[in-house]
Amino acid sequence: MKKLYIAFSLFLASLAYSQVPQAFSYQTIAFNSAGAPIANGNVNLRISILDNSATGTVLYTETHTKTTNSKGLVNLNIGQGTVTTGNFGGINWGTNPKFVKVEMDPAGGSNYTNVGVNQLMSVPYALVAGNISTQQNINNVVVSNNKNNFGNGCIVVYSDTEAKGYYLNPNGTNSGYWSGTNVTFSSPIKGTVASNNTIVVYSDTEAKGYYLNPNGTNSGYWSGTNVNFSSPIKGAIASNNTVVVYSDTEAKGYYLNPNTTNSGYWSGTNVTFSSSIKGAIASNNTIVVYSDTEAKGYYLNPNGTNSGYWSGTNVTFSSPIKGGFSSGGSIVIYSDTEAKGYYLNSNTTNSGYWSGTNVTFSSPIKGGISTAQ
Repeated sequence: MKKLYIAFSLFLASLAYSQVPQAFSYQTIAFNSAGAPIANGNVNLRISILDNSATGTVLYTETHTKTTNSKGLVNLNIGQGTVTTGNFGGINWGTNPKFVKVEMDPAGGSNYTNVGVNQLMSVPYALVAGNISTQQNINNVVVSNNKNNFGNGCIVVYSDTEAKGYYLNPNGTNSGYWSGTNVTFSSPIKGTVASNNTIVVYSDTEAKGYYLNPNGTNSGYWSGTNVNFSSPIKGAIASNNTVVVYSDTEAKGYYLNPNTTNSGYWSGTNVTFSSSIKGAIASNNTIVVYSDTEAKGYYLNPNGTNSGYWSGTNVTFSSPIKGGFSSGGSIVIYSDTEAKGYYLNSNTTNSGYWSGTNVTFSSPIKGGISTAQ
């Protein structure tokens, strides 16, 4: 078999003020087995975004058919190829290191050979900025939309094993405080996630929640109860005052109950998956976590006194889940030929549901769009 060579170039994030493009540019030079550029040749490339390591979870994969120039140069936009796995707009660029794997068939077919994996040393910051107001998913074939994540005077600063909270007391005349109680971790802190009045800090197997109680006079607290995971935490996702942290097969929810004076809670019931979690997607008070063939919904019930719940009914798919879309408290998860909807019913006290009727397609699903995009 001929050995392939490829030269990696700088990844460039496109910047725009009105709308963040869901792509970034990539240049490379393709070489043949003799080390000479493949001039004016048709090549196929398969690009994958990996989470956390060079052998990490595949968050997204796409293919490109390109013609090199006279010097073997290839230009393409990652995020605008033919999607085969995941959702580019749902990648959580702000959590965990990201790696780009490049595979190529110099004959223009689908006999791909791995020609390299490189870490993105500089995150596409325009995409990170876009995650705040438009799209964030999956931390990990992560697909996620974070909606209404507005800051309300809640800050956490952390070192390797300590985290300390600072808050603005909206009800007091002396308004900025460091919380009297701080927290420590038994292993190095590896990530954080924040939304509205809630912040979760996590290490490899521990997660601890900090919240701003909008109804109290002494307003910033670390929750008294923290959670542990039996396997390393892979990531986290948030929307409004709802946070989900997940490892390979466990997912645990943290929420702010706006109707009580002691407001931050880890839900008493957590969920497990029979296969590795691939990603998550969020919108308003709803979050869905999914593995290859299972999807489970978590929601914040804004009308209840004990507000964060995993839905009693979960769904399964007959083929691998590819991604999801969300808008205004509604989430759709889809595989190759199936799509299933999860929604928040804000008019009842038991609020998160998978729709009883799902839909199937006679040919592979190519994509989707929501009013949140």
